[in-house]
Amino acid sequence: MKIIILNCGSSSIKYQLVDMPEKAVLAKGLVEKIGLNGSRIKHINDMGQATILDNNIADHQIGMQMVFDILVSEENGCLKSLSEVDAVGHRVVHGGEDFSGSVPITNEVIAALEKCIELAPLHNPPNLEGIYTMKRLLPDVPQVGVFDTAFHQTMPEHVYMYAIPYVLYKKYQVRRFGFHGTSHKYVSNRACEILGLDIKKQKIITCHLGNGSSIAAIKNGKSYDTSMGMTPAEGLIMGTRTGDLDPGALLYMAEKEDTSIKETSNLLNKKSGMLGISGVSSDMRDIENAANEGNLRAQLALEMFAYRAKKYIGAYTAAMGGVDLIVFTGGIGENDPETRKRILNGLQFMGIALNEENLGVRGKETMLTIAESNVKVMVVPTDEEMMIAIDTYNLVN
Repeated sequence: MKIIILNCGSSSIKYQLVDMPEKAVLAKGLVEKIGLNGSRIKHINDMGQATILDNNIADHQIGMQMVFDILVSEENGCLKSLSEVDAVGHRVVHGGEDFSGSVPITNEVIAALEKCIELAPLHNPPNLEGIYTMKRLLPDVPQVGVFDTAFHQTMPEHVYMYAIPYVLYKKYQVRRFGFHGTSHKYVSNRACEILGLDIKKQKIITCHLGNGSSIAAIKNGKSYDTSMGMTPAEGLIMGTRTGDLDPGALLYMAEKEDTSIKETSNLLNKKSGMLGISGVSSDMRDIENAANEGNLRAQLALEMFAYRAKKYIGAYTAAMGGVDLIVFTGGIGENDPETRKRILNGLQFMGIALNEENLGVRGKETMLTIAESNVKVMVVPTDEEMMIAIDTYNLVN
């Protein structure tokens, strides 16, 4: 079964063509700067060879039509015709409380997603645009929606609720939703597959660390808690987001600076986090370079990032009554040994015995603990597109 995987942003389309159940990636690429000057497609075939096509791409439909033309072309293609496409899987950021798992896309599902736009105004509209586009271009091909929030819908009520007037939850769905669910689901399942463990009998903490970061507590295969909240701004310190913040401090700053709601949101989401603390960059590599050169604010940012992650690991261990496995993933989690070391340092009391030879690993599946360690720690590169392919295949099949 050949499945197209789509992750549509406001001016981009990230795509893959996957052959299931073999999990073979036949092609992948990125359509970028849609509707802007300099729009182009970077297409990579199954041999890893890249082709860049510069062209005027006015909207998502034109972009996808160009991708289809590439997929069936003699020079760069891997399909004889589009009739070989059996299904389309979409990444959708927010499913609200309506979706606790991936679902076939119907008109009723589309209507429900349109109601969720106010919960994710930056992400859901382009996700929906991808769905509309595929309905026009491949009207007879089944589509599946895979939601970032769905995996976390198993959180208990006492975990996802905020201590606000209950009527506001009922009126506006003000509650913890959590994000990165597709990544947390993939790496927890993949880690158990590698170790030969039954995920339904494990207590797992997954650390998705990148420009956007979140940690999840996964108990017996289900999300029990996660650090992001109603929006991605809660939880860990991120590239430009504050993470956990006293709401009183927020009100105090807004009053002192006389900022509007929009300006305050921009402060929380675009100007804070590692960028705001370090004054250097939102990129961990730049911050680490500055810290190594003696920049005290950069050093502070690194210490704060690691401390917040360490605190969540400890909290989730307590919440689940223990932990069997900790998994690092995401751009930082997979590729930044120094950050992992800062987080793990001091957690030996939990039964973590590190394998010093493996601590420097980057970007590949690796055990970071010795065989005798009571708590296993791993690096598992995330593959959200493959998780979407798996869910799409299972539902369509």
